[in-house]
Amino acid sequence: MTPQATARMTSSTAELNQDASLVTIPRTANSTASRPNPIAPVRARDRVSCRNLKGLRALSQPRRRLSGTGGTAPGSSATAEAAVRSRARERRPMRPASLRHLSAATSYPGAAKLRSMRVVVAPDKFEGSLSAGQAAAAIEAGLRRARPDAEVVRLPLGDGGAGTLEALVAAGFQRVPVAASGPTGEPVAGAIAVDGTRAFVEMAEASGLKRLPGGRRAPLEATTYGTGELLRAALDHGAREIVLGVGGSATTDGGAGMAAALGARLLDQAGTDLPPGGAALLRLARIDVSGLDPRLAEVRVTVASDVDNPLTGPEGAAHVYGPQKGAGPDDVLLLDSALRRYARVLADDLGQDVAGIPGAGAAGGLAAGAIAFLGAELRTGIELVLELVGFDKAVDGADLVVTGEGKLDAQSLRGKAPVGVARAAAAHGVPVVAVAGAVEVADRELRAAGFEEAHALLELEPDPRRSMAEAAPLLERLAERVGRAWASLP
Repeated sequence: MTPQATARMTSSTAELNQDASLVTIPRTANSTASRPNPIAPVRARDRVSCRNLKGLRALSQPRRRLSGTGGTAPGSSATAEAAVRSRARERRPMRPASLRHLSAATSYPGAAKLRSMRVVVAPDKFEGSLSAGQAAAAIEAGLRRARPDAEVVRLPLGDGGAGTLEALVAAGFQRVPVAASGPTGEPVAGAIAVDGTRAFVEMAEASGLKRLPGGRRAPLEATTYGTGELLRAALDHGAREIVLGVGGSATTDGGAGMAAALGARLLDQAGTDLPPGGAALLRLARIDVSGLDPRLAEVRVTVASDVDNPLTGPEGAAHVYGPQKGAGPDDVLLLDSALRRYARVLADDLGQDVAGIPGAGAAGGLAAGAIAFLGAELRTGIELVLELVGFDKAVDGADLVVTGEGKLDAQSLRGKAPVGVARAAAAHGVPVVAVAGAVEVADRELRAAGFEEAHALLELEPDPRRSMAEAAPLLERLAERVGRAWASLP
């Protein structure tokens, strides 16, 4: 190439480079860089404004990711519980408030169509106002007013005490009527709950305070014989797994009456069967179990109890619970002595040392008798009931759990049904809201127990008497409020 040609080429290249610096390449409508994001400023405003919104649980903060160690020592129980509660809170609705008016067509790109909200309703009874089943129905009605499309699963509950049988029947168990003996020997119309080879026996159905004629208490003579008849009925229906609920008892006989109904003999020094009642155990000399129902050997029996009192002593069945059943100071001493003798004979004749077992004093020592004669184990009542109704299966995939009881107080935090529900739901990362007639627990304690929030009927009706009398409609209104506050779930 000649020097003249090279010079001309260099000059042309320079001119082209200068012209290119002045050219703007047009961007197409599909170019990402050419489109401003109309959502970004809205999201920014939402992040600011949401910090100032109180009481609307449906507007949550951005999801938090758990590091696994939190702020406490790795592997500590506090860390694990905090992590579980945090996972539950992460399931709160995440859509910015200012975007909720947008339809799916105008929503930000990639927004998915909301599916139906799934709620598990699992309350205990509202004492003096509503059964667990009635409470669950009222809560469901209120939630459906807020979210007609919601999928609601009703699981009425109990903690193993009085009212649990009715809750299980409402949850799908079959109620089986049983004619039994009351605490003072009069006939009563009791019942058990059956589901296949599982059965629930509520001792209060036969041996409870509610079965005393005219409410007249008989602390020395009251017997658990009728409870044994209920257990025998469960065996007759083919039960292979029996849960025995022991709350609300009128008895302090250590379960001796129950054992007698199932074929055991409790004999005095002359070989004569003892009469019913706890006082008669002072004369107990020998126990003969040769006639005990052989079917018991093939059945697993579990006692649902939330107390840890031993059978005897200052914290035992007679001293702690005897006065509630009509026992005066002298009666308490007599009954405690009788239970001590009973425990010695159980140890000598059956090899069962039950005197010091925590929880053996439940229901006037019925738990001790169940351990000695039935080979029963003791477990927390609400845990057993949650297993019976299939709570874990129901809560899996749920967006919210609503639980409650008549009064949410310090006693509730020691293991009552709502706290058991909160713990079980937290294991699945599902948030829990409590509703109650009255709430007497601070927010900090509620959070520590696993509740996102709690609401009381007294918020709607400050008069306690009217609140109890109108519990169903008030609970429905309260549940509607909860439903609207959490309406953007899932």
